[in-house]
Amino acid sequence: MKNIILIGMPSAGKSTVGVLLAKKLVMEFLDTDLVLQSESGKSLSEMIEETGEDAFLLCEENALKNVSCTNTVVATGGSAVYSDAGMAHLKENGIILYIKLDEGEVADRVGNLHSRGVVLHGQKTLDGLYRERTALYEKYADCTADVTGCTVGEALERLLAAVRPFL
Repeated sequence: MKNIILIGMPSAGKSTVGVLLAKKLVMEFLDTDLVLQSESGKSLSEMIEETGEDAFLLCEENALKNVSCTNTVVATGGSAVYSDAGMAHLKENGIILYIKLDEGEVADRVGNLHSRGVVLHGQKTLDGLYRERTALYEKYADCTADVTGCTVGEALERLLAAVRPFL
């Protein structure tokens, strides 16, 4: 079975609901943020603070291009969509599922962008970041699940409904 690649804003539920999606579909689960942290021995925020956003994005791109799996739900970092090469590699053997969450709910969930390890990509506000990334998520998505206002269980059902036609 092809991979299911999850993209979306930080706090959209890629890791949380991704694990449940993998269990439901009897698939493996991979979180590229955890791969980066494991390889560096540092949190995402430490990596960004110590090396800068450009170096972090290069590390993230390399991690995306090195994903080699099948039958796996892959949760990407929210900034994965800044890498055309990384996204192209993931799409070769995967369905790209955009987990959409409205900006207000992202703001409520995400907390401090810097301490969470969010790449701001030159944006000064969450609003600017949200608008910039939403266009990229929509560009790469094969399907979308809007999970605004959903419980975890409801979000899982929406993800299942979105990917079912591709399975």
